[in-house]
Amino acid sequence: MPRLLLCTLWFLLSVASQTLIADERPNFVWIMSEDNSKHYLKMFDESGTPTPNIEKMAVDGVTFERAFSNAPVCSVARTTLITMAYAPRMGAQFHRRIKMAKMPDGWKMFPALLREDGYYTTNQSKKDYNVVETQGTWNESSKKAHWRNRPEGSSFFHVQTLTNSHEGSLHFPQSWVDAPNNQTDPNSVSLAPYHPDTPLFRLTYARYHDRIQTIDNQVGKIIDQLQQDGLLENTFVFYFGDHGGVLPGSKGYVRESGLHVPLVIRIPEKWRSNSTFDRGDRTQGFVEFVDFGPTVLSLAGLDVPDHVDGTPFMGSNISSEEVLRRDETFGYADRMDEKYDLCRSLRRGNWKYIRNYRAIYPDGLQNNYRYINLAWQQWRELGDQAKLTEQQNAFFLPKPAEQLFDLSVDPHEVNNLAVKPEYQEKLLEMREALTKRVKSLPDLSFFPESELVAEALDGPIDFGETNAAKIAKYVDLANVALLQTDQALPLLKAAVQSNDPMERYWAYSTASILGSEAAPLFETAKMATQSDDHLLVKLRAAEFLGVTNRQDPIPTVREIVEQSSSPVVNLIALQSLVLFRDGPYEYDCSLDTSTIRALDDQVLRRIGYLDGLTNAQIRQRIKAIKR
Repeated sequence: MPRLLLCTLWFLLSVASQTLIADERPNFVWIMSEDNSKHYLKMFDESGTPTPNIEKMAVDGVTFERAFSNAPVCSVARTTLITMAYAPRMGAQFHRRIKMAKMPDGWKMFPALLREDGYYTTNQSKKDYNVVETQGTWNESSKKAHWRNRPEGSSFFHVQTLTNSHEGSLHFPQSWVDAPNNQTDPNSVSLAPYHPDTPLFRLTYARYHDRIQTIDNQVGKIIDQLQQDGLLENTFVFYFGDHGGVLPGSKGYVRESGLHVPLVIRIPEKWRSNSTFDRGDRTQGFVEFVDFGPTVLSLAGLDVPDHVDGTPFMGSNISSEEVLRRDETFGYADRMDEKYDLCRSLRRGNWKYIRNYRAIYPDGLQNNYRYINLAWQQWRELGDQAKLTEQQNAFFLPKPAEQLFDLSVDPHEVNNLAVKPEYQEKLLEMREALTKRVKSLPDLSFFPESELVAEALDGPIDFGETNAAKIAKYVDLANVALLQTDQALPLLKAAVQSNDPMERYWAYSTASILGSEAAPLFETAKMATQSDDHLLVKLRAAEFLGVTNRQDPIPTVREIVEQSSSPVVNLIALQSLVLFRDGPYEYDCSLDTSTIRALDDQVLRRIGYLDGLTNAQIRQRIKAIKR
């Protein structure tokens, strides 16, 4: 046979083989709507709005009643999804990142694994990752990326982000309030008990229900495109929220409204055997974002890497009964824009435990972007006017160090059982379980972000493993806040004398939570504000003295931001200034912001707020400085 004919025959057989392989593998489409928890869809919550297109997906698929983002904000949640690993383990837990974290050699974002196996991978178009992207993750990521651009016969994985439900959709002006055009009747909505029942809040809820209806229409259009292309019954379609939100007090917080997301997966007829769920099933098995990537790999017939934190919840070898037995999810909230916090949550079944490691900071502490929302502004104004109920006003007060909720009777997490003697056994069980979680990661947030930026983010996994014993010690020091005073004080007295500045840092952080119970540390703390060689130890000592009204903390804050060459240290210090300026204190919190040398976008946001600028003026200042 002539050589040319042989080559031609080989080429045709190769193409046919590739087409056959593509036909024998499922496609995947992820549809993510921004910033919405499960509470706004009637198929998940009676107080939600109808979503007929998503409900139709559920008829041909499975509804996950207990699906969770691990983080309540975009960049951290999306990083968790794409890496299949918990963000605090990788130094990727801060929104907005100041420095990208690097994954170890050999770690890959899961679409890169699909692409290596011949899948065409596309993303339209939001990324927002906090880690350096794996080379070759996407064939295309843009506003034009689409499965229709793939080579003929290729299997595909496509991500579509729907933005109409983003919190920015609720940044409407007063003129819209005066003449609204919403479709949902404000009188028909059900408000969370921690929100004041005002016309503005009802109107805000109603507008968001309208946004969810828009999302549902867009989901329907994507399903129609797959149908038109003859691909629907060869494609697993995931619909889910990229985290919770977006009414005040949800996005950015480890409440159920910040973490509990809607999830429906449409099962294609051709691949029903790949799932032990039947079409139309609903399951209460727990699934979380670290599991989503492994699930796609499992359904595609690929191995899940050993280093990831997630496990598949669908696949031919994974029974629906096994998924139903899954009953735990882990959540985390750290810095969100310029506002710092350090909260971890663990839910088991209907029990929810929250550990607030920086409890002196109220949830309602200023965060510029959040307070564009008129309902946020009104909530704070009503608090200032003493017109809120105890449940509603809690948002603007220091948090309990730990919280325990029985979600079966308290779905909005307003009745803290941690303070009740009859629940101490459950409290200790959940406390120990969460403590084990943060130690085992190990959780890098037990180093301040400034330390991570300076030392860790070029190799965060190695840094965590090297410092695992130290991190465990810092976790134990933080948990001293949960002990009786006679047990706590000897441990704190020893820690403030440590040669390790991070032990001193956590000792004073813990003392701030104990307040006046830690009075024997007052004199040591005063000396620390004068002579400690670590700026953030000085800051935490000053905070302790400030919240207990033993010494004016503001001169120390001024000294820190004037001396610091780190914008991250400055950002941490300026949060303290905002706490004392906006809280129930009488310190002179004036600051000559022109003396601050180390700047970045987040520092400029804090400075702008302290200088009384509007968000528009802050943006102009940032642009001017960047020029």
